Amino acid sequence: MTEKEVINKLHQLRQIKPRKDWVVLTKTQILGEEVSSNKFSQIIDILPRVNFRRVLVPAFSFCLPFVILAVSQNALPGDNLYPVKKFTEKTQAVFVSESEKSNVQLGIVNKRLEELNKIASTNQTDKIAPAIEEYQASLSEAVKNLTKAKNADVKEIVQQAKKIEESKQKAEVLGINISEASDELNSALLSLAEREIKDLENRTLNEAQQKLLIEAKENFEAGNYSQALEKIWEITQWEITQ
Repeated sequence: MTEKEVINKLHQLRQIKPRKDWVVLTKTQILGEEVSSNKFSQIIDILPRVNFRRVLVPAFSFCLPFVILAVSQNALPGDNLYPVKKFTEKTQAVFVSESEKSNVQLGIVNKRLEELNKIASTNQTDKIAPAIEEYQASLSEAVKNLTKAKNADVKEIVQQAKKIEESKQKAEVLGINISEASDELNSALLSLAEREIKDLENRTLNEAQQKLLIEAKENFEAGNYSQALEKIWEITQWEITQ
């Protein structure tokens, strides 16, 4: 090989650039430290060799159930994800105490009414019948728990009952007649108020409590069972604060 050919070969070698990861590795070995400015370059070089399917598929599989649960909370009767929403509600109800179960069930009744009102207000006529059925089923379940509830949170029950009444009135304004089903709740409140009044009659009450009990009885006789329960709640709270 002539001198000219050797020089040409050397020029060609100078045009060859080493891989960036090899340069970083060599510098690290020589200097004993990593070159921080080249970290991004290292990542870029490594990415093509990463098996994204092996990484992303397990991550997606792990996240998917949580995504479905979150999306299902906006589902309406007749939607594909609605059974998931109901299953979530039933699961939550399992982990509450007997005294809280009535409140949870009444909360579900309110959700069914909100769904019904949303369907009616957006003219989704094909979903009205299923929504009414879901409301009636949830109300029957709530009434069953309410009639046998012990140590129930009376104030919370009253608040939920008022919300149900307000939502029922909205539904009727939208042309949905559900008054017959709502009579079940009124009967359950009657039974609960009657039971609470009898219990208070057998207890020693002070003058202020006796006055509240008289008011509770008057509301009960007038058919205002929610108001009667509010007075009963005031009696129990008076005992706690004294």
